[in-house]
Amino acid sequence: MRISRLAPWAAGLAAASLVLLPASASAGQQNEAAPTAASASVAVDTYYAAAEGKTGAALKTALHNIIKTQSKVTYDGVWSALKVTDQDPANSNNVILVYSGRSQSKSTNGGGVNDWNREHVWAKSHGDFGTATGPGTDLHHLRPEDVTVNSTRGNKDFDLGGGPVSEAPGSLTDSDSFEPRNAVKGDVARMLLYMAVRYDGGDGFADLEMNDKVNNGSAPLFGKISVLKQWNLQDPPDAFEQRRNQVIYDTYQHNRNPFIDHPEWVNSIW
Repeated sequence: MRISRLAPWAAGLAAASLVLLPASASAGQQNEAAPTAASASVAVDTYYAAAEGKTGAALKTALHNIIKTQSKVTYDGVWSALKVTDQDPANSNNVILVYSGRSQSKSTNGGGVNDWNREHVWAKSHGDFGTATGPGTDLHHLRPEDVTVNSTRGNKDFDLGGGPVSEAPGSLTDSDSFEPRNAVKGDVARMLLYMAVRYDGGDGFADLEMNDKVNNGSAPLFGKISVLKQWNLQDPPDAFEQRRNQVIYDTYQHNRNPFIDHPEWVNSIW
């Protein structure tokens, strides 16, 4: 199960580590070598050591025990965090909206038309956890999105098909499902699967699980797993997603989304 030190995701992770190294730290540590793909890979291998060699339910349990150790962010704190985790690589004053793909000023967060707000990719009504510190504030599934698009998506499950979504080119929706644009299909899948592993009925919250249905309503379930597995393969982790995972680990929650580091684990569990 150990991944080659030359795997593409490791190179992306090393690049993220380089981006995150503060200028003051690099100036004060001139004798230390810069992070490399090999060192990044070793660090991630160590993080997942307890999952080594496992598959299926045993892998899911091992990953839960690893990622449940985390710091928690308040719901107000999510505003500031998203301005860092979802920063536009081409414009540090902006964030990228997850479904819309639009680069928008960080300062336009709020509840007005054309503002961006905090989208719960695992809709908070699925398990009724609201904005409680824990699943309701977990940065691994919270993303910036246009207020109107967020409302259109609502608490729908994810599936294929529907009509175009205004202000979210490439996204589709119908009465019971939402299909994000191609560039973030895998991101959406891996965020939902993280939630299903992280929250298993402990912490006083519902046991979040995947199924192959839509219209899950307030049940702690999300679908459709068959479609999400396809999206995980169709849209593998890119540099933006890898950097985001690293920022959350380094700066905020100190836990990782295992399916960004190891997308092959999706088919091992589901």
